[in-house]
Amino acid sequence: MATLFLGMFVLGSSELLVVGLLNLIAADLEVSIPTAGVLVTAYALGLAIGGPILTALTIKVNKRTILVGTVVLVILLTLVPVLTSSFGLFVVVRTSIGALHGLFVAVGFVLAMSIVPPERMGRAISVVVSGLFVSTAFGVPLGTLVGQVLGWRGSFTAVAVLGVVALIATLALIPSMPSTGGGAGSQARYAFAPRVLAALAVNVVAFAAVYSALTYIVPFLEDVTGISGALISLFLLAYGVATAVGSFAGGRFADQNAARTLIVGAVGVAVSLLVLYLAGTIAVLVALALLAFGLFAMGMVPSMQYRVVSLAGPGGQLASSLPASAANVGIALGAYSGGVALGAFTASSAVITGLVIAVIAIPVAWAASLLTPPVIGEAAESAVADAIPERT
Repeated sequence: MATLFLGMFVLGSSELLVVGLLNLIAADLEVSIPTAGVLVTAYALGLAIGGPILTALTIKVNKRTILVGTVVLVILLTLVPVLTSSFGLFVVVRTSIGALHGLFVAVGFVLAMSIVPPERMGRAISVVVSGLFVSTAFGVPLGTLVGQVLGWRGSFTAVAVLGVVALIATLALIPSMPSTGGGAGSQARYAFAPRVLAALAVNVVAFAAVYSALTYIVPFLEDVTGISGALISLFLLAYGVATAVGSFAGGRFADQNAARTLIVGAVGVAVSLLVLYLAGTIAVLVALALLAFGLFAMGMVPSMQYRVVSLAGPGGQLASSLPASAANVGIALGAYSGGVALGAFTASSAVITGLVIAVIAIPVAWAASLLTPPVIGEAAESAVADAIPERT
């Protein structure tokens, strides 16, 4: 489990590192900052589209082999921009790493759920996904600091070195796990069933709510709360730590009642954004609102994964790649919506937009809670078990 956590930490650092180094990359490669921002979009599209495709293509391959191959390719691709100055090639590389990230997420969740009893599957998911949020809280700030000292290529090299550590751990600790489920064709009708798509709608709307506000939180903190410089970093660090804690704690709630957790999480996000808007000029309350925002937002993630895999039944392996794709669709929609609102109105408008979407997410989560798996009782557990490797 620790190996999967480390792998997610490496991939999370790789994904978000560009954001902290965007100005350095743009200056070095002689492109504008908005043009450099295409690197972020390319990664998200690679994950959202390429992840499920790679998962389907490799669904019958030994899971250990997939993980090893994925980490090796990520290491090599991470070093390509370090050795070249082609922005076009950089975009292609980022898209490819995004797709590999999606594959790693899908296989990582399947493996994590296969090595624990059914009643602890939510906690297994939370350990894996928390690697991403720990990278957000600590890996990205450290990588950005390295970039300021050694240049952005130094940060990418550091990520590649960390990837080698993850590769060694994978080779040493992950056992061989052949696939025991059906092929992509037989799983697709379960993975893309209406009940699964309805559950994925929760992911899309919830992440849209979060990223409508989060993408533009710095202008809010500067213009409304009246803080700047190092204080902004402290506020963002508080949010990052809260997301890591939330992702860990969310696993336990997923095991207890994943459907209910999504409803509570949506309500919590809405209330947090309401407090953020109403108390935006009071720094202490803003900090507390951001802490609650991170806890509720990312506390939902294990339940999102749990619900989708459970509702997919025999299509669980293929479906395991879909929540990350849905989340990235929500991130893109949220960032766009918040940007439109910010451009048309004030710095608070992105938070209001997130609040409106979060309110919409509440009945969506409630409706999704009424969905049931394709089979019931012990038969359902057998169907899901057939879609993931046998426990060893």
